[in-house]
Amino acid sequence: MDLLDTLTAKGLRRELPTREEALAVLATTDDELLDVVAAAGRVRRQWFGRRVKLNYLVNLKSGLCPEDCNYCSQRLGSKAEILKYTWLKPEQAAEAAAAGVAGGAKRVCLVASGRGPTDRDIDRVADTIAAIKDADEKVEVCACLGLLSDNQAERLKAAGADAYNHNLNTSEATYGDITTTHTYADRVDTVTKAHGAGLSACSGLIAGMGESDEDLVDVVFALRDLGSDSVPVNFLIPFEGTPLAKEWNLTPQRCLRILAMVRFVCPDVEVRIAGGREVHLRSMQPLGLHIANSIFLGDYLTSEGQAGQADLDMIKDAGFEIEGADERTLPADRAAPAGGGCGSVCGDSAESDGHACGGGGCGSVCGGHADADADAAAVAEAAEVVDAAEEALTDDARTDLVRVRRRGAGTELAPNA
Repeated sequence: MDLLDTLTAKGLRRELPTREEALAVLATTDDELLDVVAAAGRVRRQWFGRRVKLNYLVNLKSGLCPEDCNYCSQRLGSKAEILKYTWLKPEQAAEAAAAGVAGGAKRVCLVASGRGPTDRDIDRVADTIAAIKDADEKVEVCACLGLLSDNQAERLKAAGADAYNHNLNTSEATYGDITTTHTYADRVDTVTKAHGAGLSACSGLIAGMGESDEDLVDVVFALRDLGSDSVPVNFLIPFEGTPLAKEWNLTPQRCLRILAMVRFVCPDVEVRIAGGREVHLRSMQPLGLHIANSIFLGDYLTSEGQAGQADLDMIKDAGFEIEGADERTLPADRAAPAGGGCGSVCGDSAESDGHACGGGGCGSVCGGHADADADAAAVAEAAEVVDAAEEALTDDARTDLVRVRRRGAGTELAPNA
């Protein structure tokens, strides 16, 4: 179809789509779904080859949050029966991180509930980063601690943090319907602070909260403009005990369209399938790997994920490979963070030859070129996955897949890696 031909050509050239084209991706039909996946897959392979980056979450502090984010099981007033504990000691967090790294994770994400860190909290996290890097200096560390105050991003950078995560979550127009204890502008300010301190900006969204197509496109364009190097795409896990417990708005097909839209808008950026992939993509998760180049390994903050070995088997069976610690993630000729957002480029050409070089934020590499045979193979492989998945799908929401996490950091049980 003309739309997908246009979007593929733009993605291969790093030319960004229009807002109308992004909306049109979300409006495609189920009959067109494989074509959408194949087109987004070609752009993904151009910049990232067949590599999959593994990320691993360590929940440093769980529950008891004073913020009222409607999607969150750790929110103020949440009745969700999640684990609640205060700060892990650096050696505890490092032990949990080591389990993820042993499973193939390249980046460890250190997360703490709360509005934002105190200066003492920054000291705690700095000690934790040191413990993790002492065990393996190649591990990327991303901190996710909430809203940052002045100079806190600089302190995290000095402590050895590589990136900072703070999601925009949804569009500015609807943000007040999701959270009232802070604003959309507060979140933008934190991402800007992290970027300004030289940290790789990791910022994404949550789909499935009742938003419109326009909201999804608005937030992804905002992430592009902010210069996010990594865009986690979360699919709402409707926890019982939260205001959004009944919001079962997603289908596997809808999730794939959202991932494809993000890939077209941010062609050369790390697109990560984050929370909720097991619940909403289900047996169609391998198709998501043809679009996104990054996933979380094992469990999430307060919910269990797919078994770590099952993730590794899925990646291998789908014909992908785990990105190594010595491989850079982003295209090397992508502009530095201050250069203008997702898909911005320095240089005269989007040509890439597989060489590694610096200058592109946290972990960069030039991807290989996709050819027609690879595209045909990808479409055939995707068709087989869809055929198998459609036999297993029903119209009923799979609420049985929402499992509260009872293992890993903060517990005596080994993490799922």
